[in-house]
Amino acid sequence: MKTSIYGLTFEQLTDWLVDHGEKKFRSKQVWEWLYQKRVTDFDDMKNVNQSCIDVLKENFTIETLSEEIKQESEDGTVKYLFKLHDGNIIETVLMRFNYGLSVCVTTQVGCNIGCSFCASGVLRKNRDLTGGEITEQIMKVQHDLDGKQKGERVSHIVVMGIGEPFDNYDNLIDFLNVVNDKKGLSIGARHITVSTSGIAPKMYEFADEGIQINLALSIHAPNNELRTQIMKINRAYPLEKLMPAIDYYLEKTNRRITFEYILLKDVNDHVKEAHQLADLLMDKKHLSYVNLIPYNPVADNPYERSDKEAILNFYQTLMDRGIKCGVRTEHGTDIDAACGQLRSKQIEKEKARKKGKKEKAGV
Repeated sequence: MKTSIYGLTFEQLTDWLVDHGEKKFRSKQVWEWLYQKRVTDFDDMKNVNQSCIDVLKENFTIETLSEEIKQESEDGTVKYLFKLHDGNIIETVLMRFNYGLSVCVTTQVGCNIGCSFCASGVLRKNRDLTGGEITEQIMKVQHDLDGKQKGERVSHIVVMGIGEPFDNYDNLIDFLNVVNDKKGLSIGARHITVSTSGIAPKMYEFADEGIQINLALSIHAPNNELRTQIMKINRAYPLEKLMPAIDYYLEKTNRRITFEYILLKDVNDHVKEAHQLADLLMDKKHLSYVNLIPYNPVADNPYERSDKEAILNFYQTLMDRGIKCGVRTEHGTDIDAACGQLRSKQIEKEKARKKGKKEKAGV
C-alpha cells in the first residue's frame, strides 16, 4: 500500500521532493492543490510538472479511506464510518455549532485504555492510525461539504474519537502540524482540542511542544478508588502522578485546561463527588473548566444516564465552589451518538453475517 500524502507535513514534503530531484517551490504548489483546491487526483494538479506528478503517483496516494456508512442527525450532526485500506473501520463525526463546524477525529483502530463506560474500549486496539489517516478524516468531511456547494468549511477539530491520542503521539503531532499550517487548511491552534485519558509523561511532552492547541483531560472521577474502578489507566497514572503533570502544563503554557467528566447514575454523580472534584481543582481553578457530559448508554453496559436533578446539583455545587463548568450540548442523539457505537454495531453485524454464512455452508 502506498503512503498517504496527507501524512507529510509541509517541511517533510519539501524535503522529500528535493531529495527526489524536484525544485523546492513544488511543495507549495502541491500543498495548495491538496488543501486549498482540495483535489483527489494528482493529475488534477495543473501547474505541477509531469515529472513531479509521476514521482508523487509512484510513491503516494491521496485517498486511503472509503466511506462505508453516513448517518445524518436531525440536528445536523453527521457520523461517518470509514474503511481503511486494510479493512479496519473507524468513526469520524461532524458537529454543527453556532461558532462553526467541528470534526471529531479518531486516532487508533480500537482502544486499549479500557474505560468501563466507553463503547470505543469494547474493541481492543488493533493498530495506530498514521498521520495521513488522521488527516484524511478531515479531508473526507471537507470534500463532502464541498460537494454540497454551500461554501462551508471545517473550522474546529476535536481529537476525541476512538483511541488515546497520546498513545499515538508522533502521528498526532504530524497531524496537528498539517491541519494548523497556514498555507493549507489553516485551522487555528486555538480551534483544536486534544483529549487524553491521562498519560502523564506525554502531558509533559505536549506542554513542551510550544503550541497553542487546547488540552482536555478525561478525569471522570475525583478520587483514585472511583477513577480506577471506571478507568483502568488510573492504575498506571493515579491522581498523584496526574495532577503534577497538569500543574506543569498550566505553568508552562498558561492555557486553560478542560476537565471532561461523564456523569454516571449513582456512580460518580453525587454532590459528594462534586465537592471532591472542587477540592482537587481548587488551586488551579483560574485555568480550569469542567465539561459535564450526560452519558449515552451503550449496549451490554451496566451504566445509566444521570437524572437531570443530579446533573443540575453537580453543576451547581461546582459553580458555588468557584469552579467554572457547563453541561455539554448533545449532538446526534438519534444516530448512534456514543463514540464507538456505530463501529461496534457494524463489526457485530459483520461477525453475525460471517457466522450465518458458515452455518449455511455447514462449516
